[in-house]
Amino acid sequence: MTLINSYPIAIFAFVICMVCWGSWANTQKMAKNYRFELYYWDLILGLVITALLAAVTLGSLGTEGRTFWEDLEQATQLSIIMALLGGIVWNLGNLLLVAGIALTGLAVAFPIGGGIAWILGIAYNFLLEYLDKGTTEGSPLILLVGVIFIIIAIVFSAKSYRKLEAGKTNPSYKGIVVSVIAGVLIAFFYGFVVQSMDNDFVAGGSGSLTPFTAVFFFSIGTLVCTLIANPFFMRYPVEGPPVSMKGYAGASMKEHAAGWAGGVIWMSGMVLSFMAVGAGSPAISYALSNAAPVVAAIWGVFIWKEFAKARETTGKLLGGMFLFYLIGLVLIVLSKLL
Repeated sequence: MTLINSYPIAIFAFVICMVCWGSWANTQKMAKNYRFELYYWDLILGLVITALLAAVTLGSLGTEGRTFWEDLEQATQLSIIMALLGGIVWNLGNLLLVAGIALTGLAVAFPIGGGIAWILGIAYNFLLEYLDKGTTEGSPLILLVGVIFIIIAIVFSAKSYRKLEAGKTNPSYKGIVVSVIAGVLIAFFYGFVVQSMDNDFVAGGSGSLTPFTAVFFFSIGTLVCTLIANPFFMRYPVEGPPVSMKGYAGASMKEHAAGWAGGVIWMSGMVLSFMAVGAGSPAISYALSNAAPVVAAIWGVFIWKEFAKARETTGKLLGGMFLFYLIGLVLIVLSKLL
């Protein structure tokens, strides 16, 4: 098994994960006529295949710990269930967040769903480490200040999108509730996977799995959830008419490839994050990896030109977002060193 044991390299891995998690949705934009409910089947397929490939290669090569196959033989039922649960809650939360965005717009669903997921997730992973070790590495105060700076960045981003969506109908109460539920679900997925792992590999781990096996079962959890939940979203979509699997079968190879690519990108970030989680900490790794919404906003500004016709004040808000975002990231990195 191959793991990352150097903190500087771990930080680099968390940042790459953050970029992956903030970029995968671009692949859906590339397949403009491919309904999200159909695209999601390919996304999950890409997730599962990438997790399996990582497990049988990086998870079985090298000299550290057990190979993937050896780990499967000794895996406890509770550990597998925790990793599966991580995949289920993430996937359901992700589907609900997309629904929340469709119902309320980015300006509302983004700070509510993404903000709750980020803040509550950091707190949960911090608690796992504290309950395990009775203390935490580094400075919790600096970590908190870094989190506050990124919260401000998220608020600035939300205000920017609110100006962009000015004149649209007011968000629905249903959409706000859906976004809150999505945020709560997403907040716990990372911690559930951490808990499925052997404590030798990560603080807060109380299971028996290596990082690669935990991530593999996480991907199976996303598949199980998709098989149950996505047909419901196809039949009762929050936006547009119902769709069927005929649409999936009739999609072009380019459209299928876009979904597969999205899954590969997202899961590559997940693999990197858990390869390095032992060298960092659950709270720091989650905080950096899951700061992805701001990365998505960066794509919106520079690649998709979503704010090209926005007012000058919007540009100032975006500038503030980038500034507070960078300061927050630096403080989170330094929190373990000080």
